[in-house]
Amino acid sequence: MVLLNVDGIECRYGSVKVLETLNLSVKPGDFVGILGPNGSGKTTLLKSISRLLKPHKGTIFLDDVDIYSLESIDVAKKLAVVPQDTSIGFSFKALDIVLMGRNPHMSRFQMESKKDMAIAKKVMLLTNTWQFANRPINELSGGEKQRVIIARAIAQEPKLLLLDEPLTHLDIMNQLEIMDLVKKLSSDGKIIILAVFHDVNLAARYCNSAILLKKGKIFSAGKLSKVLTSKNIKSVFNVDAIVQKHLVTNSIYIIPLSPQKTPQYRKYSIHLISGAGTGTGLMKILIDEGYPLTTGVLNVLDTDYETAKILKIPVIAEAPFSPIMETTRRKNLAIIKKASAVVVASVPFGYGNLQNLKTAREALGMNIPVYIIDELPIERRDFTNGKAKELFDDMKKNGAKFVKDQHELLALLHVSDEKLKTIQKNDIKYEAHLLPSTPSNKNMLHNEDE
Repeated sequence: MVLLNVDGIECRYGSVKVLETLNLSVKPGDFVGILGPNGSGKTTLLKSISRLLKPHKGTIFLDDVDIYSLESIDVAKKLAVVPQDTSIGFSFKALDIVLMGRNPHMSRFQMESKKDMAIAKKVMLLTNTWQFANRPINELSGGEKQRVIIARAIAQEPKLLLLDEPLTHLDIMNQLEIMDLVKKLSSDGKIIILAVFHDVNLAARYCNSAILLKKGKIFSAGKLSKVLTSKNIKSVFNVDAIVQKHLVTNSIYIIPLSPQKTPQYRKYSIHLISGAGTGTGLMKILIDEGYPLTTGVLNVLDTDYETAKILKIPVIAEAPFSPIMETTRRKNLAIIKKASAVVVASVPFGYGNLQNLKTAREALGMNIPVYIIDELPIERRDFTNGKAKELFDDMKKNGAKFVKDQHELLALLHVSDEKLKTIQKNDIKYEAHLLPSTPSNKNMLHNEDE
């Protein structure tokens, strides 16, 4: 059964078209997050559904009836709205504000019944606002006031609840309390939720489906895994992002990446050995610092593999959940031979990726510097019965540089990069002295000095 059906609406403010040919269906059990950049039409969509802005074209059906043909009181029995900001001119008590949500269920001039009072108290307890019952609404903080407004909306006992950035003014604890409550109301089948979010991670955590708006049109709609992809986020928000499953909540989690700076170009190239997300932040830092970067071996679907693909870093890959094969290890070694140095992230080692550590040891034997980030002692991330620790100890004896964190790593890499520049510059000068003294060669030497 479709409760809400938005059929091809077009909305305008004067001559400016804000929504165009938009279709949407909301069914029982839906908790839909509406996402998009500023100006994409999110709030306008809610305004049109709540009858604040009649569409220029198209129809909105509520229980198969054109919502604009219904009386306001009939709409209010089925639909409630929590706007971005609510201005209340009179200093009503918080309880009186919540009781206003019962007005659609009361006849004209009827006083609140015991049932109305019981419902008001129940929703105020649910929203943790009962302690404000007798306080004037204008004496409450922004967050407290917002919770009272949400309580008022729930007191309407609507089938459909529209939330326009409902967490404005709320601190983290109150955000989670309200969202847990709204999610429970939705999952219990009592209220269907249509909510505008700016925080994609809150939407991903609580919603079961999402709509991405771009320039007044639906860019993508459906299940979260289909809508919230790195490709879609880049297309809609123009931001690179890593999308992964959160280890604690098991919900989709989006890590937006800052726009890449124009880096200082460095000749000191790095090959990064990482995995299980230990290289995700480091890749971005090294790229921003201007280091040519390669990485591997990484299993396809590993978080670091996904990051490398987003950042367009050359990566040596192995099949998902598979140990590193000898042919893949050789490819990794071949790309390492072209690098100025190898960096080993603070990655856990098991038998599946132990070959990466052996390859780093082999690089050290070829006089390629190896930097090992030792944030977490190897004993706590060695799942190879001590073989990884043996390799660590051997590399330490043979000149591998152990660093505490990425800041110490960058300091050492900067020193090595400057040394490489000096060596290359001196080599060019030396070679220039061996060339015949011609105008073109003099110009080449002059340009290098600059």
